[in-house]
Amino acid sequence: MNILVINAGSSSLKYQLLNPETEQVLAKGLCERIGIDGKFTYKPEGKQALKGADVPMPTHSEAIQAVLNALVDPVNGVIHSMKEIDAVGHRVVHGGEKFSQSVVITGEVMAAIEECDPLAPLHNPANIIGIKACQALMPNTPMVAVFDTAFHQTMPPVAYTYALPYEYYTKDKVRRYGFHGTSHNYVAGRAAAMLGRPIEQLKLISCHLGNGSSVTAIDGGKSVDTSMGFTPLAGLPMGTRSGDIDAGILEYLMGKYQMDIQQMLEVLNKKSGVLGISGVSSDFRDLEEAAPQGNQRAALALDVFAYGVKKLIGAYAAAMGGVDAVIFTAGVGENGPETREAATAGLEFMGIKLDAEKNKVRGKEMDVSAADATVRTLVIPTNEELMIARDTARLTR
Repeated sequence: MNILVINAGSSSLKYQLLNPETEQVLAKGLCERIGIDGKFTYKPEGKQALKGADVPMPTHSEAIQAVLNALVDPVNGVIHSMKEIDAVGHRVVHGGEKFSQSVVITGEVMAAIEECDPLAPLHNPANIIGIKACQALMPNTPMVAVFDTAFHQTMPPVAYTYALPYEYYTKDKVRRYGFHGTSHNYVAGRAAAMLGRPIEQLKLISCHLGNGSSVTAIDGGKSVDTSMGFTPLAGLPMGTRSGDIDAGILEYLMGKYQMDIQQMLEVLNKKSGVLGISGVSSDFRDLEEAAPQGNQRAALALDVFAYGVKKLIGAYAAAMGGVDAVIFTAGVGENGPETREAATAGLEFMGIKLDAEKNKVRGKEMDVSAADATVRTLVIPTNEELMIARDTARLTR
């Protein structure tokens, strides 16, 4: 069964064609600068990638058409016709409280997704554009929406309720939603397989660390707390996002520098995080190069980030009444030995202890715990596309 996975952004579109049963990726790539000048990257299995080709993409429809053309191309294609695409799985960032699992896309589902637009104004409209573009070009192909927020719908009220007037929740749905759910769900399943235990018996802490970062407490396979909140701005300091801050800071800075709320949000979302602290970069690799050369602000940015991860590990172990394994995933989690070491240093009293040699691993699934650790520390590369494909196959088979 071949599933086309689409992750549409406002001016970009990531895609993969894969078989969820065999986990074989037939082709993958990226459409960039949609609506500008169009850059198309296509990598078929076993062949050289076609990078940065100029393809007219005034809208997402042309981007999707470029993807489909490449997949059936006589020379570089990986399928003979569109009929070999059995279904399309779409990443949708926000499903609000309406969706606790993936769903086949219908007119009613589309209307419900559009109702969530105010909760994710930077993401959901782009996701919807991608869905509509695919529907126009592939009207007879079933499609599934897979939500970043769905995995976190198992959180109890004590974890998702904000201490605001309660009518802001009942009337306006202001609550913690959480994100990266597809990633957290995938690595939790892999952790159970690595440990050889039923997931229902495990207490896991999943650290999805990258330019966007979140930590999730997973008890018995269900999300019970997570660090991102009503929006992806909450929680850890990230590449350019501030993470949790005192809300009174907004009033202070807006008054002092005569900023309106949009300008303030621009600062919080795009000029803060490790970029704001370091003044160097939002890329952790750049900070890891600058810190040993004496850049104290780069070192501080890395320390603040790792300290935030450490605090959440401790908090979520307390929330669950214990922990069996801590998982590191996503770009920094998978490829940052220094971050993993810093985030777990001092947690030996909890049974968390790394093996320094094993922890040198990058981008490979491995247990990096010391022999005498009672809590396992696992590095697990995430695979959100595979999770989307699996859900899509299950719902459309």
